[in-house]
Amino acid sequence: MSTSVRRSARCRTIGAGIAAVALAAGAVSCAKGGGEESPKMTPAAAVAKAAKNTEAITSLHYRMKGEFPEQGQVTADASMRLKPTVAMTMKMKVPSQGAQGTAEIRLVDKAMYIGGNPEMAKEMDGKSWLKFDLSSLSDEQLGAAGAGAGQAEQNPTAEAGFLTGAKDVKKVGTETVEGVKTTHYRGTVTLADLKASLKKESKDVREAREKSLQQYEKLGIDKLTMDMWIDGQDHAKQLRMKGQADKGPLDMTITFLDYNKPVDVTAPPAKDTADLAEMMKGLQSS
Repeated sequence: MSTSVRRSARCRTIGAGIAAVALAAGAVSCAKGGGEESPKMTPAAAVAKAAKNTEAITSLHYRMKGEFPEQGQVTADASMRLKPTVAMTMKMKVPSQGAQGTAEIRLVDKAMYIGGNPEMAKEMDGKSWLKFDLSSLSDEQLGAAGAGAGQAEQNPTAEAGFLTGAKDVKKVGTETVEGVKTTHYRGTVTLADLKASLKKESKDVREAREKSLQQYEKLGIDKLTMDMWIDGQDHAKQLRMKGQADKGPLDMTITFLDYNKPVDVTAPPAKDTADLAEMMKGLQSS
């Protein structure tokens, strides 16, 4: 393979890896148990309580499915640990990217790895994993990048809290999600409403949601229609976000399968890993 062709192939490989990171998404609330919320609780109060409960989550397993701007349909299954240190493993598929659209993502020891894709290995001298060094990030930033690495630095807790900024939250009905009886709520919220609602939040919550809002602004989304399914223990069991971005529709549903269970993630063997920083240096020198 000529130098120019190999350089082009490696650029495509790096681009595919970055695209995979840009689609990894998550949230940190889930539930088990059943039943409805207290009949005395208003829709707005029920949503606020569920959002508040996300702050105590230490780990979770979730499934993601839907449409992301420019990329089309996306599916993923992930497990994430938030405390005491951040770690994540996610298997995802983006059918529109063909053979390059299947990947596994691992976040461990302040590094992110993209692998599980035979096409990538062909362009990395047989190495099956691409490493992104995140060591410059704090644990808090790492958590945002890991769970929301996909909408880069998106804070997962903030996603569950967005519906609290809506002025028209209403109860849609009761539904069973993954065998759990839930109450379904819906509301619309503009980014301007969300920004205004941050004034009453604590510093940590405010900063987390601001980071997440910035990513929606980059996508060109100014309004979201949000659905939240809450179980009898006042936890969000499922979350759906819909909006129109500059480059296409966003319609993602996250279903929370379990939480606060052990999550262990190991880094791929060094012999099977290509470092993105080193690859970039090679491309620049050539």
